[in-house]
Amino acid sequence: MRNLVLVLIIIGALNWGLIGFFEYDLIASIFGGQFTTVSRIIYAIVGLAGIYAISFFFRHDHRKAVAET
Repeated sequence: MRNLVLVLIIIGALNWGLIGFFEYDLIASIFGGQFTTVSRIIYAIVGLAGIYAISFFFRHDHRKAVAET
């Protein structure tokens, strides 16, 4: 699950980078515009992945704790 969330965040970050640097929205280009249903679903999923990723800051890394003992 964590890897999937990270992939979605990377996709979102790359899309925002393209928008910022080149005024090109890759998701909208692939799926027919910003306001198509498919594009909005992808934007929503990427947004949910970002919200879920906030929890990464509050999780205790069990592998690190085991290595320290």
